[in-house]
Amino acid sequence: MRTGAKPSRDREGAVVDRPANPLEEPLPYGHGSVSAVCVLLALLSGCSRYSDFSLPVLNGGSNYSFQFEEHGGPVLERGSAGDVLNPSVVGRDMYYSEWDGRTWHTAHARSEDGVAWAKLGRVLSPDSQTWEGSYIAANGSALAVGNAVWYWFVAGERNRPRIGLARDWRKEARPVLETGPYMSWDEYGVADPYVLRVGDFYVMYYLGEDRASRQRIGVARSHDGIQWEKLRTNPVLEVGGSGAFDESGLGEPAVWAAGGFYWMLYTGRAADETRRLGLARSTDGVRWTKLPVVFSGSQAWDAKVLCDPAVEAGAETRVYFGGGDVARPDENLNGQIGMGVLKMVAK
Repeated sequence: MRTGAKPSRDREGAVVDRPANPLEEPLPYGHGSVSAVCVLLALLSGCSRYSDFSLPVLNGGSNYSFQFEEHGGPVLERGSAGDVLNPSVVGRDMYYSEWDGRTWHTAHARSEDGVAWAKLGRVLSPDSQTWEGSYIAANGSALAVGNAVWYWFVAGERNRPRIGLARDWRKEARPVLETGPYMSWDEYGVADPYVLRVGDFYVMYYLGEDRASRQRIGVARSHDGIQWEKLRTNPVLEVGGSGAFDESGLGEPAVWAAGGFYWMLYTGRAADETRRLGLARSTDGVRWTKLPVVFSGSQAWDAKVLCDPAVEAGAETRVYFGGGDVARPDENLNGQIGMGVLKMVAK
């Protein structure tokens, strides 16, 4: 799904010191009761549990931001496919979405240097005899779990997507993240998962769509990657105001920790369907502040669309992304996959 607003709440007050790598520490765990609506509809809607929680609180660090430097040209070209988009990178392996003109599939590529990628073929397609339907089994998030690859992916009806899980490409029989109950912020769809491991939990940032077609970002967590509880106060990031680059929707979040903050890159949709990347930061992973920086495609091939970020933090912070030269909200963008580097800058 392609992804719009009130300012996000900020948290810049007193916080506790954390270890150098907070994503290895356990999360605070606040139990909460399931909403009355969800109790009444649980058996019918499959809605997730709800609770209050946050990620480990960070100390806020110095006042800085990032600038984005794009690598020259796509690192994975579309070739005979209509589009290749939505990269998710695990080590030397990339799992990405491939559009064949009717269906989105998940395909696999490999690289020794993260720049030159060799396509290895499809690993996941939708099964029309199941809940997945025939439109999509893609737009996912891959994570190494032991010696296996776990991949949370989007499937289901085109206008009512849900999130499934394949463990080493063996699918769970049912969705692992369902849409919300009646009149909720994610009643009509959940999509664009981005999953990371934080202490004892899997944490998923994802897009939710309501009955007014507003697309916003929320968070959920899970002990096992299958049974999820959603944050009671979702969404955590709202659409932008009139004229903003994300006034028509936002989604496709990518989250990482650096320099005393959690950071989120996300895709924003403008009124004319051009797409660019926004940046937000947080000290607890729940209350986010948008920063006044917007990253646009800098070359002809991604001049209209810069989307689908996936962040690989290390000696340098690499970003793999989708790009296109046609402004559309779904497919047929001439989509290809690029790479860039985020560099820290003082504010």
